[in-house]
Amino acid sequence: MIIRTVLVLVLGFQIILNMTRPVVTLFAVEMGAGIFEIGVLTASFAVFPLFLAVYAGRIADRAGDKLPIIAGLIGLTAGVALPYCFPTMWALYLSQVTVGSSQIFLAISLQNLLGNASPQEKRDHYFGMFTTTVSLGGVIGPIAGGYLAEHFDYPSVFLTSIFMGLVPIALAFSIPFAKRWKRVKRQPVGSTFHLLKMPLLRKALLSSVLVTYSRDIFIAYFPLFGNQLDVSDSTIGLVIAFQGLTMVAVRYFLGKLTEVFNRNHILLVSIIVAGISFLLIPAADSEWKLIVLSAFMGAGLGCGQPLSMTTIYNHSPISRTGEVLGLRIAANRLSQLIAPLFFGLIGSWTGVVSVFYISGAFLVGGSVFITSKPSGSNHNMMEE
Repeated sequence: MIIRTVLVLVLGFQIILNMTRPVVTLFAVEMGAGIFEIGVLTASFAVFPLFLAVYAGRIADRAGDKLPIIAGLIGLTAGVALPYCFPTMWALYLSQVTVGSSQIFLAISLQNLLGNASPQEKRDHYFGMFTTTVSLGGVIGPIAGGYLAEHFDYPSVFLTSIFMGLVPIALAFSIPFAKRWKRVKRQPVGSTFHLLKMPLLRKALLSSVLVTYSRDIFIAYFPLFGNQLDVSDSTIGLVIAFQGLTMVAVRYFLGKLTEVFNRNHILLVSIIVAGISFLLIPAADSEWKLIVLSAFMGAGLGCGQPLSMTTIYNHSPISRTGEVLGLRIAANRLSQLIAPLFFGLIGSWTGVVSVFYISGAFLVGGSVFITSKPSGSNHNMMEE
């Protein structure tokens, strides 16, 4: 029952995120924002989460997952309401800050709740279902958002999201209260980063970072690139949705793939495929080519997140799973803060196509480090 509730909540908030985030770019462009300002707007999603993530994980470990989930859903709904109530640039900035901060509590507590509720031998399967549901939201959201934006207007997307947010909020109250660790000794802040001494954890974090920032950069800058090609809003949503669709497919079969092939090999091939797809986007001269490349990119990016999530959870100290999941989110948000600013600056100098070339090169180069043989200790952090 808990696992089903988690998956429904994940689907609900991911549809809202994926409906609104591409539209934020298009709405900002309509208001006159340039490439660099789009980068700043995208980065604002990650500013506070970068500093909140580890503490949000500790809250989940000590206070349970229910209250952070309810608070996160309320914050998410309030955040998407801002651009509808106040259609201005400052409302878009405040919206992204609010939505990004709320999403932190949701992501960590829902992952922690799922990990706590699932036996270790089935955890790969359940985290695969989790990320598949995330990807399903990545399919439905852009299509719905693109359709509403093209046939109505941008504020209507945010209005629809407000009403959609009410259902998950009501459902979250059915989650039982549970405190896993009532007497966990308070850990100094530095001890969290001490966990990075484990090579396996560092590589899992890097793969998560590469996947997260790449997906974000595509969602933020592809609408801008599509606008330059005179691609319609609904087609932009469709292209992004195909990326989510192939993420769903590859994550559905990921359990079988890991039984047949080495995890490192799966990760290497998947990230290289995503990187090459990024590099080829600027050369696409038709809508169907954009859809095909987006689909290949989704297939590549779809493997990294569930593999890193399971590795991180399984190699966390048993009383600090939320904290380590928070560390993963903090690493993701650091990349989501730096990458849009970096690519916004590069794009404003050399054009939006350079964003795809450089991001693709980073993916291909990062795959080499992730799949290299770890040096140093290989002990399991569960023993600490």
